[in-house]
Amino acid sequence: MSRKAYVTLLTKPSYLAGTLVLDNDLRVVGSKYPLVVMITPGLGQDARNVLVKRGIPIIDVETLQPAEGTHTLSAHDQRFADTWTKLRGFELVQYDRVIMLDCDMIVKRNMDELMETELPKDEIAAVHVCACNPRKLKHYPADWIPENCAHTAVQNPTALPPVPTATSPRPYGQLNGGLVILNPSKELAEALVHFLNTYERISEFSFPDQDLLTVFFEGKWRPVSWRYNALRTLRYVHPNEWSDDVVSCVHYILPDKPWQSRNTPEAVVQQLGVVNKWWWDHFDRLAEEVQRDDPEGWKLVTAHVDNTPASS
Repeated sequence: MSRKAYVTLLTKPSYLAGTLVLDNDLRVVGSKYPLVVMITPGLGQDARNVLVKRGIPIIDVETLQPAEGTHTLSAHDQRFADTWTKLRGFELVQYDRVIMLDCDMIVKRNMDELMETELPKDEIAAVHVCACNPRKLKHYPADWIPENCAHTAVQNPTALPPVPTATSPRPYGQLNGGLVILNPSKELAEALVHFLNTYERISEFSFPDQDLLTVFFEGKWRPVSWRYNALRTLRYVHPNEWSDDVVSCVHYILPDKPWQSRNTPEAVVQQLGVVNKWWWDHFDRLAEEVQRDDPEGWKLVTAHVDNTPASS
């Protein structure tokens, strides 16, 4: 068994399509390492069977949540309710190195080099948040404005954001949890759960696991290039930083996932049409194979996918 793995979390069948696409992408780009899927007790046997038939390793984990009443999500962000459980990735001590990935991602280029990232055992590596808030969502942090975004300071695709100083805007020290490089350990896992259960400001977190990792690993997380967790909004919000030619992994942030509609809404087609089409191209690449090998499982997958083509 490889001592390194990409790991994602699946808690409901509505994200099954994204998980299968992510797994297939890693195979297509020739990754040496498997995608391992952590699954929670609430995931049905039919969804589990789909993963098994695709040869995807699965690991059962218990759902992780803060104490009842200590944290409330806005109606807009209920999709984050399960994301605390991503912290279970730190418990996977059968691996020396884990790269946690969200399952609303596609991989366009091999990124196995991240497995060799120099990383002390008590540190993590990740990409900065984008704090521009392009949709002007009112419940987002007040300091999430373009001038405070670390990506704004990046003028070319190969550069990293400036190293935060004591006078840097707060978002310069915040990470996005879509891709996290870590070294699992029993001690670190226990410390994170203890922190979740005892930190007095949990109620202030807007983005559950992401905010917790930012605080817990303050001064102990290393930045990696945006291209490994290329938030789809970066393509139009930060065009100086973005380059289609170097993107390794695209992250479909925000509530509307590409599989919810094959047709990008007219209001955002200029911003998101190209990257959304990338996801569908990867889905179509997968579809024929799964339909042939597991027709019943494919019905479950497509029950949560709107594949309706645009009307002519």
